Amino acid sequence: MKRTYGNIGVHIPEIMLPAKGSDLCKWAVVACDQYTSQPDYWDDVKKIVGGSPSTLYLTFPEIYLKDDDKDQRIININSAMDKYLSEGILELQKPGFILLDRSTGHAASRKGLIIALDLEKYDYNKGSQTLIRATEGTVLDRIPPRVRIREHAAIELPHIMALIDDPGKTVVEPLFEKTHQYEKVYDFELMKNGGHIKGWKIDNEESLEAIAAALEKLAQPEAFHSKYGAGSDKGVLLFAVGDGNHSLATAKAHWENLKASSGQDIMNTHPARYALVEIVNVHDDGIIFEPIHRVLFGVGGAAVLDEFVKCFETEGESSGTVPSACKAEYMLLDSEAAIANAVENVRCDKSTHAIPFVLEGVYGLLLVKNPAHNLEVGTLQAALDKLAKNHRHMEIDYIHGDREVTELSSRRGNMGFYLPSMDKHDLFKTVILEGVLPRKTFSMGEADEKRFYLECRKIV
Repeated sequence: MKRTYGNIGVHIPEIMLPAKGSDLCKWAVVACDQYTSQPDYWDDVKKIVGGSPSTLYLTFPEIYLKDDDKDQRIININSAMDKYLSEGILELQKPGFILLDRSTGHAASRKGLIIALDLEKYDYNKGSQTLIRATEGTVLDRIPPRVRIREHAAIELPHIMALIDDPGKTVVEPLFEKTHQYEKVYDFELMKNGGHIKGWKIDNEESLEAIAAALEKLAQPEAFHSKYGAGSDKGVLLFAVGDGNHSLATAKAHWENLKASSGQDIMNTHPARYALVEIVNVHDDGIIFEPIHRVLFGVGGAAVLDEFVKCFETEGESSGTVPSACKAEYMLLDSEAAIANAVENVRCDKSTHAIPFVLEGVYGLLLVKNPAHNLEVGTLQAALDKLAKNHRHMEIDYIHGDREVTELSSRRGNMGFYLPSMDKHDLFKTVILEGVLPRKTFSMGEADEKRFYLECRKIV
């Protein structure tokens, strides 16, 4: 059996799953970058899992990144990985993919396929033209702490979701017509309103070859350039990282470190060259793009509003906009309904970005005329970055869900911003023609729809 399709950056992995009889409801835990301002969620997860084998003990929830026990946590994670391997808690499967179907309270079905991608075909840097590419800006200082976790890890667990642009539904969807031919490897309810998930193992050569052939067709340069109206200077984009970009960037950084220390001898043999991901068709009905909102902690009251307005205008100057062109102002409103009405009236004006906010429970609307950025998220993030430089005590968190923003921003010293959603059908063309989007531009679904850790793969 062919294990690697180098032209499309795909590797057929040896996936590991919990041994038969394991409690998968306790095993599978949501992606570590979720609920970062909601400790109650993670306290509940601990209670649910107890002492049972669980991916909770193999990952580092980001809510704990600022705690003083980081080093010990990493040691515990690596020890748990070794224990699960030595005690047979994880079982090695034949080389193959896993086809999965996830239902949630928001979507009846989201279809995916677990494969491994070649990190030699991936570059997260701005201007990248590689086959596998980031969709959003990568925060470089977020990578080294994650590398510390991965560099001594025996296994990887993916929460990465890579999108393909397959309007004809030729890659993933046809496989569901053959599920009776595949072995079902899991079928269970996910914890904490995560929905239901089913998975089938695909390890026969005929199916694997058909999947590779369908992906190769999507990656044909002539079809690609015609589809997007892209010039010859634009490289083929087959896999766009939708969720987990920093996790994939960490895998890439770790792989580059290994090459630097070990030389070319490991190029074709080391498992860390590949990373396990779930690929999903952007045209799947279960893929819904949700905005990622912002919440500030420690802003110090209403005085921040006037300072914030100046940040928008100075951003216009630094971006080359005529200083007098970019103007910002705000209005205070008495309800969410008033915000909705004001936004509807303003957003038809393409020269103005309207960004609703809540400051310590008071509703308002920021209006930025002639902004220096195309998207509201770019306009807001640039101003936030400037504000953060003058307020070292201030913290910014990225929140999924309007309700969570409203709740957090009703508290003293907090301010939240609501951002609009992006049309998912614009994603590939925008990234191909204009480059990566501002960081944290969109989320694929709500927090409880994110990937749960389930499948594993050895990387040593």
